[in-house]
Amino acid sequence: MFLKDTKSGGLVEVQNLHALFDPNEAQVDVRFQAGEEVGDIVKADKAGLEFPSAEALPKCWLDPHYRIDF
Repeated sequence: MFLKDTKSGGLVEVQNLHALFDPNEAQVDVRFQAGEEVGDIVKADKAGLEFPSAEALPKCWLDPHYRIDF
């Protein structure tokens, strides 16, 4: 799955979708895409990622307490 890094605006390929969907994981392994060059796998904060359409990631992917009202 490709997402966009909000800081650089570049596309990243998520390497582990389970970690992306798990709200208890704050980081996910990604590869930055730069033309024909594929970057090394690095950790990226999920809070700094969004869909390529600039839509935010679902809250249930980021917050383990998304159903709890305080």
